[in-house]
Amino acid sequence: MQRDGVSEPLEPDYNVAPTKPVYAVLTGRARGTGEHRGTGEHRGTGEHNHADHEPGGDEQAAGQARELRIVRWGLVPFWAKDPSIGSRLINARSETVSVKPAFRRAFARRRCLLPADGYYEWSRPGGDAKAAKQPYYIYRADGASLAFAGLYELWRNPAFPDDHPDAWLWTTTIITTSAPDELGRIHDRMPMVIEPALWADWLDPGNSDTSDLLGLMAPAGSAGLVYRRVSTAVNSVRNNGPRLIEPAEPEPAGPESAGPESAGPESAGPESAGPEPAGPEPAGPSAEPPARSPRLPRSPRLRSGASRGVPGSGPDTLF
Repeated sequence: MQRDGVSEPLEPDYNVAPTKPVYAVLTGRARGTGEHRGTGEHRGTGEHNHADHEPGGDEQAAGQARELRIVRWGLVPFWAKDPSIGSRLINARSETVSVKPAFRRAFARRRCLLPADGYYEWSRPGGDAKAAKQPYYIYRADGASLAFAGLYELWRNPAFPDDHPDAWLWTTTIITTSAPDELGRIHDRMPMVIEPALWADWLDPGNSDTSDLLGLMAPAGSAGLVYRRVSTAVNSVRNNGPRLIEPAEPEPAGPESAGPESAGPESAGPESAGPEPAGPEPAGPSAEPPARSPRLPRSPRLRSGASRGVPGSGPDTLF
């Protein structure tokens, strides 16, 4: 991590819900060069479109630095009249992210990685529409962190002056894709995971070629991912803590015998639901247990932890 924009680390969170703060890794501009200088440091007036101040070409490349920031889950487009729309834009479908009005500009200019220890998904046992949904925790078998493909935006709050800490609101959304193999039996959507070799390309704000960017979102694979049944306590955002990801009592039949619950974006609001409802959960610090998990279906949740990064780390290192 070349720059840490986090003044106070987030507490580990095992039940990340929309509008909660999460970690995001992005490529910003060097200090004193304009945008990405931090909340309250942007210059401009009320309704200015912050994107118009972005430089391009060699000047931008020369001032780039990878940084860690805290953003709010639920994207608020720069053109929104108020931030309430963010609760409905927690996810963006990979199939339409480059053309949807709420996401296309951020997709071209403001991409980020959302570190997470894992995420939650729900399935109805046996495909029974009347049965209660069973939560599953999905994570890497080797314990490594996941890096979800995300977008971020800056929204200018006209209620505050330029130098106010709340003048600019940083928000994010998680890009989702179809879930393959075993994971597809739990739910047909999952967060888009970007492999380490592609992190630099994904975070490069100078790359706005749609075909290139779509190519970085290769077909999702479930290799290395495992899952386990967990307690229905995660269904309530009031519950939190490591116990939420502990294995539940053995079930009579695994997800193989239950068809995936169909929760498409249509059933969860604009660009949300299935693919959209995946929440970023930053991986927990090495000294702490994992903290959150995203929920991809209709009530997205994440499990993420705090990882502050180390100044001066290599460009191919997320943290």
